[in-house]
Amino acid sequence: QVQLVESGGGLVQPGGSLRLSCAASGFTFSAYVMSWHRQAPGEERELVALITSAGATSYANSMRGRFTISRDNAKNTVYLQMNSLKPEDTAIYYCHARWGSKDYWGQGTQVTVSS
Repeated sequence: QVQLVESGGGLVQPGGSLRLSCAASGFTFSAYVMSWHRQAPGEERELVALITSAGATSYANSMRGRFTISRDNAKNTVYLQMNSLKPEDTAIYYCHARWGSKDYWGQGTQVTVSS
């Protein structure tokens, strides 16, 4: 069955870095658009970054220059490198896969930025 398993979240101080990973299985990973989304308490889920099957990337304005999305099709894994983290980056981060009408979500990983 389809699985998206996020890892790498945790507690980090402001200005620090984290690298999130999302391991995928059960579908043709290389064909899918992969993305990271986040949801803070009381807020709607928002797009953080996406990467197409061809490797083109797109970022939300507030993350551009600080976050980097990448994928390794040989490992069926998508990554999110997060630098210069701010307290307002605190949220649950979700991995998402989309191809046509098919889409899948991971269970999320908590990122907390606090001193």
